[in-house]
Amino acid sequence: MTIQTLFQEMQLDMALISGGDLAVRSPIDGVEIGQVRQDKAGDINTKIATAVSAFAAWRDVPAPQRGELIRRYGEELRKYKDALGRLVTLECGKIYQEGLGEVQEMIDICDFAVGLSRQLYGLTIASERPGHKMRENWHPLGPAGVISAFNFPVAVWSWNTALAIVCGDPVLWKPSEKTPITAIACSALFDRVAGNFADAPAGLNQLLIGGRDVGEALVADPRVPLISATGSTAMGRMVGPRVASRFGRSILELGGNNAIIVTPTADLDLALQGIVFGAVGTCGQRCTSTRRLFLHDSIYDAFLPRLKTAYDSVSIGDPLDSKTLVGPLIDRAAYEGMERALELARGDVGAVHGGGRVLENKYPDAYYVRPALVEMPDQTQTVCEETFAPILYVMKYKDINGAIAKQNAVPQGLSSAIFTNDVREAEQFTSAAGSDCGIANVNIGTSGAEIGGAFGGEKETGGGRESGSDSWKAYMRRSTSTVNYSKDLPLAQGITFEL
Repeated sequence: MTIQTLFQEMQLDMALISGGDLAVRSPIDGVEIGQVRQDKAGDINTKIATAVSAFAAWRDVPAPQRGELIRRYGEELRKYKDALGRLVTLECGKIYQEGLGEVQEMIDICDFAVGLSRQLYGLTIASERPGHKMRENWHPLGPAGVISAFNFPVAVWSWNTALAIVCGDPVLWKPSEKTPITAIACSALFDRVAGNFADAPAGLNQLLIGGRDVGEALVADPRVPLISATGSTAMGRMVGPRVASRFGRSILELGGNNAIIVTPTADLDLALQGIVFGAVGTCGQRCTSTRRLFLHDSIYDAFLPRLKTAYDSVSIGDPLDSKTLVGPLIDRAAYEGMERALELARGDVGAVHGGGRVLENKYPDAYYVRPALVEMPDQTQTVCEETFAPILYVMKYKDINGAIAKQNAVPQGLSSAIFTNDVREAEQFTSAAGSDCGIANVNIGTSGAEIGGAFGGEKETGGGRESGSDSWKAYMRRSTSTVNYSKDLPLAQGITFEL
């Protein structure tokens, strides 16, 4: 299976990924799989201007009709789910089942957005003035900029785009320069559907390919009222203030340092599955990956050997092989980051089990690693910093209050989980005095969020929310309207005024 085969299956032009100035390599073996053209300053300006023009037309299309476009795109994704899932695997290295799962997320958010297109509800508000009626309206906001990361090269874009389109907003997508080919494929499929949709203006989805300079241009442009950015906390520190300085809006989905607490009453078989999948899936390169584990001291000595045995049995290799559970890291920089973190952990008197590069002889230009378990005496500064790699720090705790406090004592606040059969512990964990994360799970792991719930976190995770629930409001502007149907003009708060 090759990129050429997949593009042919999806009836896409190979010229889209040939002859450009950005070489794209697969993390599976380091081999070049395409050459894409990067956008220059003039290209970016033109594409933003096109999105502005598209907005002027698209905002007047009824929302249910906008939903019909997304419904048709969802059908196109169903048609090419297998090919697109394989393309995700080839370009970002996650196993094929996870690639399929990511495309399924795209389909699911399309379904969600179709229903949403008939539910963009405002409010009717009681007025204090007789003969007056107040109501709240929601209107399209304008072009939305989406900056996505390599680890979910298509799902995050779709979470934003499906909602933005039904809300009346065109989209400008800046994908990771590590995974532009999947972006090109998704955009080409969208353009095909939009081109056959009578009410869709040209330029509803614009693709901006390139590095940091392209992202900075998008972030700085006042014609783009909303920037949704997924990536590192360092990236968020640049994006958030820059957008705020021009009074734009931002949705930030940044770092995660997610923890699982396992209590004495937990179903340990269930916990084992949740921990391993959460920690090693996508080779630890999810924002929701499990990175910290708190085991009650009464179960620590019995459970940890089981966890080590499970780690030793994890299959590492070609992510297109159905037997593989852990594919490669995205690149050499990711591998070096993992090595640095493990060395720091050893300096903190951590006992490292696993880690290290594997399959180097077979794949000299790729970076496969053994997932690492690190027994830590305490939650050190090393533990508090997120490393985007399969490292799980394991620590003991004595009481639930202490475990929750330790879980919360990191800068990030994305996902969290507790395994317990004690209803009091479960309710405490999900209460205001429990986990301070945007996601707080009970008896499931930290990863695998569904599109029906708003996705995002607190603190250095950025505070943004994407996907389900009422996240659609971020893509619209609110207008409060008062209608006077009386013959008088009473003022609010009882103020009197006469001419």
